[in-house]
Amino acid sequence: MFKVLVSDPISDLGIQKLVDAEDVAVDKNPGLSEDELVAIIGDYDALLVRSQTRVTARIMEAGKKLKVIGRAGVGVDNIDLAAATQRGIIVINAPDGNTITTCEHTFAMMMSVARHIPQAYLKTVGGEWDRKSFLGVELRNKVLGVLGTGRIGSEVAKRAKAFGMEIWGYDPFLTEERAEKLGIRLSSIDDIVRNADFITVHTPLTPETRHMISRPQFEIMKKGMRIVNCARGGLIDEQALVEAIDQGIVAGAAFDVFESEPPAADHPFLNNPKIIVTPHLGASTVEAQENVAIDVSEQVLNILRDKPFMNAVNMPPIPANILNILQPYFSLGEKLGSFVAQLIEGAVEEITVSYSGELAEVDTQPLTRYIVRGVLSHHLGSEQVNVVNSMHLAKERSVNIVVQKSHIARDFTNLVTVSLRSKRAERLVAGTLLTGYGQRIVQIDRFPVDVAPEGNLILISHNDKPGIIGNVGTLLGKNDVNIATMQVGRELVGGSAIMVLTVDKPVSKDTISELVKLPDLNKAKEINLF
Repeated sequence: MFKVLVSDPISDLGIQKLVDAEDVAVDKNPGLSEDELVAIIGDYDALLVRSQTRVTARIMEAGKKLKVIGRAGVGVDNIDLAAATQRGIIVINAPDGNTITTCEHTFAMMMSVARHIPQAYLKTVGGEWDRKSFLGVELRNKVLGVLGTGRIGSEVAKRAKAFGMEIWGYDPFLTEERAEKLGIRLSSIDDIVRNADFITVHTPLTPETRHMISRPQFEIMKKGMRIVNCARGGLIDEQALVEAIDQGIVAGAAFDVFESEPPAADHPFLNNPKIIVTPHLGASTVEAQENVAIDVSEQVLNILRDKPFMNAVNMPPIPANILNILQPYFSLGEKLGSFVAQLIEGAVEEITVSYSGELAEVDTQPLTRYIVRGVLSHHLGSEQVNVVNSMHLAKERSVNIVVQKSHIARDFTNLVTVSLRSKRAERLVAGTLLTGYGQRIVQIDRFPVDVAPEGNLILISHNDKPGIIGNVGTLLGKNDVNIATMQVGRELVGGSAIMVLTVDKPVSKDTISELVKLPDLNKAKEINLF
């Protein structure tokens, strides 16, 4: 008989499968302190929590029988993942439980901003019968731009079609085939901004997506459009949005999230009659709260019964002999994935990982997970992608994973090569560990290099002619950018070449634009590896 402890308030319906299981005994005991949990956790095989219980290393050390910790929700910041991994305890969450409820809240906000529902309600209950001030617009025949077509964005697109809307979508992993299947017109962010009557955002908040809609986008935006954000605060530049509303570019906005929550009392959204706000209610439905508990309960039951399970968020145990070989390459692999993800143009369709040398003799699946995590994290964010779910997330986005092995590693003991393929391009990066030097990138596309994969990098494609290096150094110096290291790779004298610079701080987009204008310089790209 397995014993499960529920230490936070979770609905009876949510844990009903556990309660009904003949081989499981469930104890509900919410509100326990750390000392109280330590005193009793040794009797339990599984622990279910929400956000109140902090599952510390001390609690897990006392949980001698503990096999799994289930978080009835998405975030797991209240659980010490490192300690769980070290003790071989699986941590699972419920990333899909709030998909439909967030999608529906998005539509509620879209309808509200289209028909001025909150504003009209306030006037009506205040005693004013005002039918003239609230002339709305229909959704039918309007262009809806969906920025981010993952689980929630694709559900929004399905419902928007039922309203007779034309759907334009952008996502770094959205292929033409999947877009066609979803009935979405595959578009760039700028194309959506120029043409959409409504825009809704459904991407994670990453350095790349922060302020993805800001002043440059508002300047080219279709006048009179409306915008909805039920995803993450910071995706849309709040101050720039207020300015766009004042200028008549944006007719209305609806926000469930803020850059800082709760917002300050003087936040400009709170007293603007054209902006509708709610206090982060995207996942706040009875069904969503029950669904996350149901999802976690099912997976806990599968783990206890040694059946296949999903949604683990920490690294499964690896045999010690394999771990000793692979562990030094985990960080390198993730950085190689991130590096090449920042180079590729178009939706990634295939990730090819090649292992050469001694690595070809062992099970490299754990290392592949780190590499795929590096690729996906650039667009989805490190909080959403981990080494357990990375392969699942790639499959969910129709990204094919190919692993190749060779015992020959040219001039290196081991070589890890990662290439990405999209319909628009194919890019490659290779790396290794060098004794005394640590992690090194030794190849970018067809060019040999020797670069430490860390910090702020600038990758420049240029013609191999005298004066290029001097021009680049002068321009960066003028823009107060200090060069720490420089590497140049070329195949033929006077032919195509690349230059990789390590700089002391992030480089502005304006500086990158200036670089591209230099004579004989073809492309410049900032790469961030941390």
